[in-house]
Amino acid sequence: MGYMVRLGLWGAGTFFLDFRDFLVALEKGGVGALELVAMDMKARGMYVCRTLSYKGVEFEVVEAPLEAEMMDMYKKAAEFWAELRVELLSASAFLSNEKPSSSQLWRLYWASHQRFFRHMCMSAKVPATVRLAKQALMEDKCVVVGLQSTGEARTEEAVTKYGLELDDFISGPRELLLKFVEENYPLPEKPEPLPGEESVKELQRKRHSATPGVSMKGRVRKVAKWKPASDGESEEESETDSAHESTESDDDFRICEICNDDEESKTLLQCSCCGQLVHPACLVPPVIDLVTGDWSCHSCKEKTDEYLQARHAYIADLLKRYEAALERKTKILEIVRSLDLPNNPLDDIIDQLGGPDKVAEMTGRRGMLVRASNGKGVTYQARNTKEVTMEMVNMHEKQLFMDGKKLVAIISEAGSAGVSLQADRRAANQKRRVHLTLELPWSADRAIQQFGRTHRSNQASAPEYRLLFTNLGGERRFASIVAKRLESLGALTQGDRRAGPTLSAYNYDSAYGKKALMVMYKGIMEQDSLPVVPPGCSSEKPETTQDFITKAKAALVSVGIVRDTVLVNGKDSGKLSGRIIDSDMHDVGRFLNRLLGLPPDIQNRLFELFVGILDLLIQNARIEGNLDSGIVDMKANVIELQGTPKTVHVDQMSGASTVLFTFTLDRGITWESASTILDEKRKDGLSSANDGFYESKREWLGRRHFTLAFESSASGMFKIVRPAVGESLREMPLAELKNKYRKISSLEKARSGWEDEFEVSSKQCMHGPNCKQGNFCTVGRRIQEVNVLGGLIFPVWGTIEKALSKQARQSHKRLRVVRIETTRDNQRIVGLLVPNAAVESVLQDLAWVQDIDD
Repeated sequence: MGYMVRLGLWGAGTFFLDFRDFLVALEKGGVGALELVAMDMKARGMYVCRTLSYKGVEFEVVEAPLEAEMMDMYKKAAEFWAELRVELLSASAFLSNEKPSSSQLWRLYWASHQRFFRHMCMSAKVPATVRLAKQALMEDKCVVVGLQSTGEARTEEAVTKYGLELDDFISGPRELLLKFVEENYPLPEKPEPLPGEESVKELQRKRHSATPGVSMKGRVRKVAKWKPASDGESEEESETDSAHESTESDDDFRICEICNDDEESKTLLQCSCCGQLVHPACLVPPVIDLVTGDWSCHSCKEKTDEYLQARHAYIADLLKRYEAALERKTKILEIVRSLDLPNNPLDDIIDQLGGPDKVAEMTGRRGMLVRASNGKGVTYQARNTKEVTMEMVNMHEKQLFMDGKKLVAIISEAGSAGVSLQADRRAANQKRRVHLTLELPWSADRAIQQFGRTHRSNQASAPEYRLLFTNLGGERRFASIVAKRLESLGALTQGDRRAGPTLSAYNYDSAYGKKALMVMYKGIMEQDSLPVVPPGCSSEKPETTQDFITKAKAALVSVGIVRDTVLVNGKDSGKLSGRIIDSDMHDVGRFLNRLLGLPPDIQNRLFELFVGILDLLIQNARIEGNLDSGIVDMKANVIELQGTPKTVHVDQMSGASTVLFTFTLDRGITWESASTILDEKRKDGLSSANDGFYESKREWLGRRHFTLAFESSASGMFKIVRPAVGESLREMPLAELKNKYRKISSLEKARSGWEDEFEVSSKQCMHGPNCKQGNFCTVGRRIQEVNVLGGLIFPVWGTIEKALSKQARQSHKRLRVVRIETTRDNQRIVGLLVPNAAVESVLQDLAWVQDIDD
């Protein structure tokens, strides 16, 4: 927005001197501030943002746990990739002077590693996809399966290798792995053997041609001094003269180096290696035969023979090394072919849902594998027919789906560009779309693009989105990237909260995620202690934690995060360093990418540890009031508007006003409501033995606190409901619950304590009647007053920021954007939360602003 000076958001007459000030203020305000600016601009008619409503759309995250067979496949594949890495490291060590190609190899290795395990994740979701698709078809709906890439280029190549008849579908992950090993295994250069008897002459010729001043005919040539041709001489004359001079000079300098005689200089032999001139008769033994080609003296010939022997030995050694590497590569390829790996997911889904006659495919691939009519064997065939060209096959398939002739469609990013698959009122097929995302794209824009294929205007019904994830920690990476961007895409996440919880839970690549990763790495590398107990470990048994740390370190070494060797002059010194480089310490994306290549057990334990630390950091930030969560929904059982809203500022330019709303919130839960919650849990059969009412073991200001605890969907974690503030955001582990509270067996005692706390909390905070902040303190207070500045905020932004900066408490200094809705008439206000202690200061400053404007 830097160039949009005419908007009047910064510059003369505003709080911000220039764009830089404006930018700094918004960065400090976080996502909520950005959303508020957009709303403000809309209110003043500066900004138009239209998007299709997500009303009626359903979002659901479906977890597809790995089946036992798939779990075994995945584990073996992860172990193979770890062994392949070690193999490539040792093979690369022989290629000493090839640093650029080595870095290229590792780039390709990690890219293939990521694609391979992404294919594995997709394959693991095939059974769940098929089950959900069949269920949707039974409910008289139609299905769209969304994926990003088909990975078919190599599969098609493989089909031509095997012929057209196959026993079963080709495995996409296997083909990817074969291609990587075939093309990138580091082989030493294959040496060329010397060409037998000709080798001596060839060597001599090379040496001879490299000798300066020696002609190819074995004659020494003295270089004639160059004289510029006079004007009267022609070029031909000067050339003839110089040639004549050079011939004479040659004859003058030809003498035998044994007898030092220049007689019979024309019969002299010249060595093609060292260039010396000798008479044939002076040699021992004398040379009688006529020498026609290149000739070499005895000492040169001896040297050449020795060189050739050494050369032959060297080439033999190189050949042996090359053949050993080639044999090793062949063995690895054989191991890859013998690995039990899943079929290509795309062909598998089409086959299980009735074949190409029932499934419309809109992808970029040219052919497909189809099961034979007798059920035995698989045939490769082109996707198009004689009537339909390859360019039009996707549009033809789309039309079959929209006409209702095929009720399942599979779309990839490449094949579905510009394709509309919504329940269009103009189309024959108006059944509700169930959109299954088998594979989330890399970016949020592409995710919206994929979702948008089935959600368009003029539709008879809104689609149902089912986002499929495996129970593998590493796969959350793909959701993480998309969630990060979706959080700021208004209509899908903030404007409509139904989508928010499904994807925001996967946003790990945040400031807190980076900090959590660093804390975890330092704990594993034993530079610092871990703030949470690792999964599967016990605080009472420190040896279990030590065992986990050892396994975690080995796992991080196997996926190249812990750099396990020190390179000295480009060579492996073999010393263990156990170091994580600085750039990796905060790289959440790389951690989640590499995590995919670990066996499921250690992968999930590492991921749980990371999430545990992340939750702890977020919880601490929430307690300290530093958590930026964009627009926060303020919730309570009863929310009422108190009195009439006050206009505190009017913008002279647009005439829009800033209004102060005061709400009364009752957050408490009555005894009857709490009892009903517990009874319903028990009726549904979802309760555990530890569910029930608890009292605190410790007294606080002469009173004990009462809570209702029941087990949440996460095993071992309990939701906490309190009489004064309702359900707590934070879930409590069973160990912490039993440490702080004791279960009450007497319902009468629980009722008495609950009702007493419910009554007292309406008048005072949990610090008692002598709290330093008096009525301003809201901690543990059931009934509280909330002040929200709504309407036009931006012109008075700086004034509010200044007033808040004077506050004593750190949590009161931050600008917090809230959404609040009254329970009686559903009036919804979005604005800045003004802490009770700061209301007077803010109003005074705003009055001053109003006076200046007047």
